Amino acid sequence: MSLQKQVMEKMKTAMKAKDTVALESLRAIKSALLLAQTSGAGGELSEADETKLVQKLVKQRKDSAAIYTEQGRDDLAAPELEQAAVIEQFLPEQLTEEEIEKVVVQTIDAVGAEGMKDMGKVMGMVSKELAGQADGKTISTIVKNKLS
Repeated sequence: MSLQKQVMEKMKTAMKAKDTVALESLRAIKSALLLAQTSGAGGELSEADETKLVQKLVKQRKDSAAIYTEQGRDDLAAPELEQAAVIEQFLPEQLTEEEIEKVVVQTIDAVGAEGMKDMGKVMGMVSKELAGQADGKTISTIVKNKLS
């Protein structure tokens, strides 16, 4: 089932349950999907594009929550984190740091990376391999630790 159909089904359920947080989150996904489909070449989005779009929405919510928490506004941070949790349901299973570390070590060995100068090569390959399964910040931290 396509992401758009999944979102519509969940929206119906959220409307019936009067779950405003879920409904708001699902509407954000639907809106982003429609915007992406109508802009540019148009047409259907690939699964990879859909995953990137959902990751972007989750990252936006988490970044906003972090800023609100920094400023002592937990009342605003809580809804952002709740929305992020709803949106994350549409992402593939996230890998643990140990699993990411294994992939990073294998990539470093395969590329023959020897220092921070090779970070770009390693990051590119690992990011491509783990697309949708890990966020870039975690990957970057692990790569830095392994290369330094």
